[in-house]
Amino acid sequence: MSADWPSRLAERAQARRAGGLWRQRRTWRPARGVRDFAGNDYLGLASDPRLAEAMAAGARRFGAGARASHLVNGHLDVHEALECRLAALTGRPRALLFSTGYMANLGALQALCDPETRVFQDRLNHASLLDGAALSGAPSRRFHHRDLCDLDRLLGRAPAAAPRLVVSDGVFSMDGDVADIAGLAAISRHHGAWLMIDDAHGLGVLGDHGDGCVGRAHGLDDVPILVGTLGKALGTGGAFVAGSAELIEHLIQFARPYVYTTAQPPGVAAATLKALELLADEPERRSRLHHLIARFRAEASDLGLPLVESPSPIQPLVLGDSRRVMAWAERLAERGLQVGAIREPTVPRGQARLRITLCAAHGDDDLEALLAGLANCQAAEAAGHERVANAEEATP
Repeated sequence: MSADWPSRLAERAQARRAGGLWRQRRTWRPARGVRDFAGNDYLGLASDPRLAEAMAAGARRFGAGARASHLVNGHLDVHEALECRLAALTGRPRALLFSTGYMANLGALQALCDPETRVFQDRLNHASLLDGAALSGAPSRRFHHRDLCDLDRLLGRAPAAAPRLVVSDGVFSMDGDVADIAGLAAISRHHGAWLMIDDAHGLGVLGDHGDGCVGRAHGLDDVPILVGTLGKALGTGGAFVAGSAELIEHLIQFARPYVYTTAQPPGVAAATLKALELLADEPERRSRLHHLIARFRAEASDLGLPLVESPSPIQPLVLGDSRRVMAWAERLAERGLQVGAIREPTVPRGQARLRITLCAAHGDDDLEALLAGLANCQAAEAAGHERVANAEEATP
């Protein structure tokens, strides 16, 4: 690779384009006739006018920004109230706000781990969890996806005197499947390890109270470190870590992404408080969402689509080839259907997929349009294969 910077950038760009992996931002403008099956607004709260009003009221009362970090004078009473509500939702003594989910994972892992710590991560964990362990300098091992036997084997090989931390997504963001929380907790306890779960895609969606796949069902003895995000099912922005008072005080002292970042805008915190109120008062949103998930899976199975086992709003169709995925996504877009086209390095090579996400705000007609669009992609692909086969037969 060249030594000068412009050439280095150009070479990296050329390599990514050549591999069919170049990413482009699309400016999203909600428009009539466009159906969104790509976002993470699982409960349809992001566009709820009550959240917008709460955000505006918070900004009018406290200002547009928090002005400083939490440890200077940016920690407002609206932040304090939100932390208390999040602790109650998840059944933890305390919670601590972060500006993003990425920062929450980086902060927790950087503050808790050092080169003496041994970290064990599910192979399909989110990039922020992998990066957080790398930032801490802790040696990491990755166990096979949801393979408790492999985790048990790796933990058994760790130095007896080393602190051990097991880390997993709760709901895996590209596959939609759910970690075995009870199994992870039992193995972690057996080996004297702490367990950290990032429940970004479960919070608000799973659990009897929308408290996620961990929440109140698994207490501090099972999951000492719980991370959740607010910009998915709750429709706003930011994230939190929930746990014991000792854990939260440790993060306040040592988590650099917390200490050195301006606090979350107060209007966002106010909107999240309203979202938590609606989460409690309108359980029909979760019921509607799970009805849509069940219907989509049943009808997609009837079409013979390559479903992955997933009980969550994340419903991937693994098509394998990146160019095939892009062709399907573009064909769907022509019909006003926005889906996620996911390729390497986000997923392993050969595992490119359409990442379809469902939302409580989707109507039955939205789901029918999606299924019709996917059937159309199948038919177009089959017709293309038939044309190629006929051309080959005609070639002397």
